[in-house]
Amino acid sequence: MTEPAARNGLKRELGLGGLVLFGLAYMAVATVFTTYGIVNQITEGKLPLAYVIALLTMLFTANSYAAMVRKYPVAGSAYTYTQQAFGGGAGFLTGWVLLLDYLFIPMINFMILGLYVSTQFPSVPAWIVSLITLIAVFVFNVLGINLVNKLNIVIVSISAAAVIIFAVFAIKTAIADPNAPSFIEPFIPGSAGFSPIFTGAGILALSFLGFDAVSTLSEEAKHPRRDIPRAIILTALIGGALFIFVSWVGARAYHLDDWSQAPRELLDAAGVVLAHHVAGEWLGILFVVFTVAGCFGSGLAGQVSVARILYSMGRDGTLPKPLGILWKRFGTPVVAAATVSIVALASLFLTLEQAAFMISFGALAAFAMVNLSVIRVYLFPKRGEAAQRSAKDLILRGLFPLIGFALTIWLWTSLESMTWIVGGIWFVIGLIILMAKTNFFRKPVPRMDFSEGPETSVVDAMGEAVPFK
Repeated sequence: MTEPAARNGLKRELGLGGLVLFGLAYMAVATVFTTYGIVNQITEGKLPLAYVIALLTMLFTANSYAAMVRKYPVAGSAYTYTQQAFGGGAGFLTGWVLLLDYLFIPMINFMILGLYVSTQFPSVPAWIVSLITLIAVFVFNVLGINLVNKLNIVIVSISAAAVIIFAVFAIKTAIADPNAPSFIEPFIPGSAGFSPIFTGAGILALSFLGFDAVSTLSEEAKHPRRDIPRAIILTALIGGALFIFVSWVGARAYHLDDWSQAPRELLDAAGVVLAHHVAGEWLGILFVVFTVAGCFGSGLAGQVSVARILYSMGRDGTLPKPLGILWKRFGTPVVAAATVSIVALASLFLTLEQAAFMISFGALAAFAMVNLSVIRVYLFPKRGEAAQRSAKDLILRGLFPLIGFALTIWLWTSLESMTWIVGGIWFVIGLIILMAKTNFFRKPVPRMDFSEGPETSVVDAMGEAVPFK
């Protein structure tokens, strides 16, 4: 029997298959080309091994997400889980760091779109294309888009088909190349050992955001406690396997003796370079077309989503009230949309590598807190709740989350120092907002509402729900 509808009126229509497809669509197989050149350069051409490390880490974290969904089958993801485990303050700061992730996702799409278009029109600077796209997305965001999600599913499906075509030609190229690396060579560390592999794996965390996205559908799943955990694990497994496979066939079809000397176009627009190498100019052009369409659709969906989050936080008083203003004519959060667009202007001067590092910073911070939340909720629950400490629970709810936390922290600390400076500044800003809103924790901590419905409560400093005023 289907569980009752969520309080915000969302319909429970998604089964296990639909949830997995959503997660894979969010991950997008073509994401492998976003950081292909960057991570290959960092890992000395060992991108497949970096994906293996990232997948192993993500599976432990996916297990923790699954455990928390069983306990709290509601929207909110890492923010909700941390709030329930450690209280409103920790939840707010986790949500705040995760918001950094949301803000950079549209930005990286604008950057990639500009870089790929410039491969076909070298006389047009990539930043001009990025700026035009940013403005267009802002206009569509303000006017209101009802078919964004359906459009993205179509675009991602076509992009997946393009990746399959690439894989076929890459395998043929590797078979015909007597100098192609052996089957296992892409999985053997280079001269620098595992240190650069972990750095690369840290960046690749952004590729696995799909299983986090599945957890946000808890209020739209027919059987959330049963299907959401399964979908989270399956999404991580299937997505990770696809990333490893595509990077592996790419490594065997296109190999360099010295990745530190890799051409700039390979680092910025790897999909075009690889497609051209394995099948000729026609597949390179096809990749440009699909990438442009995919980045525009993904950038639009990402910007619409984060604008709604900022609107919700402004409406509920977590952030300045003007963010919660709707344009009466179109019913859209114009101030929030403008704020996201202004932040996205950073795409005009940041590098693709810097943006990728920042997305991974926010994601890994959230993943670490979810792992800790499992241990807190199941093994050391709040007063009045029974601890679950059977042998099975100690392994699944204690050992596995602890391993996931350790691996996540390892990847997190492998990110470059500038990432930590920017991330640290962002965290301090969130801490200042939190202290200002709570009068140094003497008042309730405002609740970040990630749903579209009206807020009914806030969470106090101890994590308890109190009436919203």
